[in-house]
This record gives sequence, C-alpha cells and structure tokens, in this order.
Amino acid sequence: MKTDIEISQEADLRPITEIAEKIDLNSDDIELYGKYKAKIPLSVLKKFDTNPDGKLILVTSINPTPAGEGKSTVTVGLADAFNRLGTKAMAALREPSLGPVMGIKGGATGGGYAQVLPMEDINLHFTGDIHAITTANNAVAAFLDNSLQQGNPLNIDPRRITWKRVLDLNDRSLRHVNIGLGGVVNGIPREDGFDITVASEIMAVLCLATSYADLKARLSVIVVANTYDRKAVTIGDLGVAGAIAMLLKDALKPNLVQTIEGTPVLIHGGPFANIAHGCNSVLATKTALKLADVTITEAGFGADLGGEKFLDITTRQLPKNPDAVVIVATIRALKMHGGVGKKELTTENLPALEAGFANLKRHIENMQSYGLPVIVALNQFASDTVAEIEKLIALTKALNVPVSLTNVYEKGGAGAQDLAEKLADLLKEKSEFHYLYPLESSISEKIQDVVTKIYGGKSVTFTVKAKRQMKEIEANGWANLPVCMAKTQYSFSDNATLLAAPKDFEITVRELVPKIGAGFIVALTGDVMTMPGLPKQPAALKMDIDEDGKISGLF
Repeated sequence: MKTDIEISQEADLRPITEIAEKIDLNSDDIELYGKYKAKIPLSVLKKFDTNPDGKLILVTSINPTPAGEGKSTVTVGLADAFNRLGTKAMAALREPSLGPVMGIKGGATGGGYAQVLPMEDINLHFTGDIHAITTANNAVAAFLDNSLQQGNPLNIDPRRITWKRVLDLNDRSLRHVNIGLGGVVNGIPREDGFDITVASEIMAVLCLATSYADLKARLSVIVVANTYDRKAVTIGDLGVAGAIAMLLKDALKPNLVQTIEGTPVLIHGGPFANIAHGCNSVLATKTALKLADVTITEAGFGADLGGEKFLDITTRQLPKNPDAVVIVATIRALKMHGGVGKKELTTENLPALEAGFANLKRHIENMQSYGLPVIVALNQFASDTVAEIEKLIALTKALNVPVSLTNVYEKGGAGAQDLAEKLADLLKEKSEFHYLYPLESSISEKIQDVVTKIYGGKSVTFTVKAKRQMKEIEANGWANLPVCMAKTQYSFSDNATLLAAPKDFEITVRELVPKIGAGFIVALTGDVMTMPGLPKQPAALKMDIDEDGKISGLF
C-alpha cells in the first residue's frame, strides 16, 4: 500500500481557480497563494450573505486510541461522496500544528485516497496563519514586558502575569523559564513560560471572530495580567489591540484548498480540543454554509471534547447548530476500549468489542441529548472480521441509530457513498437542538453539567486555587460565559487509563483561566499540559527532502 504522501504526490491537482469556480467564486473573490492555495477575503462572505445557509454536518468520534479512528479521513471522504451524488458539498477543517506533525500525532489532512491537497504545504507552513498568531501573541508579551520596564504605568504585578509566549513546536524545556536576566537594560526579571501556539488565546479568538471589528474587540479584552490590587489588565489597557489585529489581517481570511477528488475545502485555524475549543474558524464554516448545499465540519478528539465544545461554544457564534452528527468509530479502537492490547487488535474478539461498545454508546447518547440526529460511521480496517462487523451493526441498531460502513482510505468518496445517502435522509429530519446548560448558570454548575451529563462522572472537586479564581471570575462579571474543559482526550474522566465508559468518578478542577477574548472560561483538569513534549521517537526522524525538493516521510 502506498503511503499518504506518495498518494498525494501522484494526485492530479487542479488550479485553485478551477476549484473556486465550483463554489461560484471568480478570480476577484480569491487571493492566490501559489497555484493550489488561496485565501478568501471577508468581503466574499458579505457578497453571498443573502444566500440561505446549507445543511451542516458535524463529524466527531469515540475517545481516540493508538489504534486510530480516522475522523479527518472520513470527513474528507464524506465531502467527496456528497459531490459524487450531485450535492454541492464542502468541508471545513482545522489546520495542523507543527508540534504534532513533527511529534507523534501526525497531520490533519486525512489519509489514503481521502486527503486534502497540497498535503505537504498544509502540514508544514501552509499560508503562514499559525506563524502570524505566534508573532501576534509574542508581540503582546513584548509590549507587556516593555510596560514593566518603562516605569510600570499600569501597576502590573510581575508575579500575576498570566500571558505566556508561544511556539508552534513541542518543546517541554520551555514550559517554565526565567526572563529579564543580565542587568537593568534587559528588562524586569520574572518567571515566564511558553505554550504551544495552538493553545494561545489569540488562536481561539481568530477562530471565533466574525469580522475585523469583532477581532479587535475580542483582542482588546484579553486578560494578560493583574495589578498589585488584583485588577485585570488587558491588551486594550496596553494600547496595542489595533496593532495586534493588524498582524492578523491576512490570517483572519479562510484558506481554500481541495481534496484528491477536487472537492473545495476550507482549512482555517487549529486550536487543540483537549486544551482549547478544538474547532476550525467560525468564518470558514459560515463561508462554506453560504457557498455549498452541505458543509461537513470536524471537531477535535472525541465527542466529549471537540463535539461538546462545538455545540456549547462554537454554535453560539455561528449561529447555527448541526443538522446531523456523525460519530466515527473503528472496531480496533473499540476492542482497545474493551481491554485488548495494541498487538492483539487484529485477532477477532467479540467480548472485547461489546465491552468497548460502551464508549460509543455513551457518545451516541450524549449527542442525542442535544436533540440532534446521529449516525455511526464504521471506519473499516482489513483486520475487521465479518462477525465483528455484524456485532457492531447489531449493537448500534439496537439503539435505533443508523450505521454505515466506510472505506474512504482505499476508495475515496466511493467508500462513503452509503454514509452520504443515509445522511441525506437524516438531514430531512427536524432537529430540536438545545444547549447542555444555560449561560446564566454558575461556573460550577456548568462544569458539573459537563462532568455528570457528558462524561458520566458523579461530582467535581475544585482546588483552593480554583475556588479563589471562581470568586474573581464572578466578581469581574465573567460568570455568564460557557466553560471550556481541558482534560485528557483518551478517557471520559481526567485519568487517561480509564477507558470504555467509566462511571461515578470524580474530576478535579485544578485551575480556572478566564479567556475573555475567546469568550469562555477554561477549566484545567488532571495533568493536561499547554506545551506538549516530544516522544522518544518523533515523527521528524523519518522525514526528509531530496535534491529536487521532494519531501518524504511525511506520513
């Protein structure tokens, strides 16, 4: 079997101008970044504003495992499948971060014959959006430290600076650093640290902003520090919101690319779902909804993280709820949730499959609890036996939920035609969408709702630090914001080793971080980190480039 990069390099890319024509965009509606990439100016959204919104499909999954689920691959193949059926469809996806690309997770452009192209560009530097966010974030840090150096007119307490510098790589050595050393001319000595760029609040702001004015307004209220008398200091207080917005002028525009089959795809923004809200930009999704009859978007990690956050955070900004939800699962992953080790996944094991099905069942029930129609996409592997497939279909149908076998990795859009046909019927149903919690609930009540109603836990414990922060959030008038849970992606709980569908566990919230520009409160649980580290054998060890500039080893 050819590798993903070999398949992508052999694909016949169309000029991006031809892809744009499929969604009624002319040469004046796009800004070319070479031959196969383009940005879509915000004026295009205004131009097509009177178009009715198309249907919106959210693709999510079970809790991820090392066995793989293929959520992005199914998303891409599904968009191709709808176009094969004669439905004008687009996909809206997140942009890969270089940290996971060079580390262990890999890219985010699908795989096999269900890929977004040009794969190498997208997985490396693309159109520079993440670099622009890195620069904007670090510019804020520079202006903040300069304010301290120049007499500290804002009365900032250096011990209560919350803004960190960022880098789009996994680098554990930078989690905690000391800066300003070496004498008076080098700044005020203090403790600092780095997050990965996709964890920056500016990334979240870019993905939730709906216009340049909204972008600037959101940047203005980002809290970067506190004064000696515990008052919040914002980017607006530093007086540089306009300058930071200027650095993001081009980054705010969605990026247009294509699948192997020539389906238009918007890739824009890349917040992680375990430490941020995990969805592509609102602007990209809004644009696709105006240009296509069906838009397929994806939320990061499992439905307990990206799925919940899309429904409780992102939809409030669109504002549109999904018309249907696809939950991607594999027999291999479900057997791993049922207690099977990675080396035994190719051996038929019906008891383990049934035990692991509890994970899928809870995700199904969770998505249904929002009042949305749900379908399961079984992403097939060659090792899946007939008995295992029949067992999973029977278990799913027992819940009165449709299931479709997909094989987009090998067949592209043809491998998701059954899924697209079943979704076409599902989209005719009227959803009765409602949020998990009202914004008027307290911070603790919202977190309790997520933990008990989505995760299956019994209670939430707040550390002394978190309780103090909750009082400060309430005192500042921020308690009416949604919550963004930061926890391990591997389990419903905050313990990565508790697979399947654990019950009656407690979750400890160790810290609450107000992200006022993004418009949510982050609740940090377990040992989740905002700057990942590299594995023992990083993916970068297999990557190379030859004399002709041809890349190899990129998945």
